[in-house]
Amino acid sequence: MKKKEEIIKKINLEITKIKSRVKDLSELTKPIAPDCAIGRISRMDAINNKTINENALRKAKNKLKGLKIALQNVNDTDFGICAKCDKEIPLGRILLMPHSRFCVHCAS
Repeated sequence: MKKKEEIIKKINLEITKIKSRVKDLSELTKPIAPDCAIGRISRMDAINNKTINENALRKAKNKLKGLKIALQNVNDTDFGICAKCDKEIPLGRILLMPHSRFCVHCAS
């Protein structure tokens, strides 16, 4: 039971971090005004950075969604158990890839 509480605590902490990251990335992906007084090269850099940040935002939102699902499923009897080898999935993997149903060994 203590292990489940630790998992819930760590997932909630990770959710808080990801929410903050999503908020920051959302600011960085706002449209770049065409009348902004920056040079042509600087504007191209800003557009490139925006694209990179949009990709990071998409990944952060997907991770947040996965963490929320993991949090809902934490009390399931098979939560944290590899679907292939029936061994325990390490907490670090659950936090990194909450959607994965397999341990590192079985996933590769």
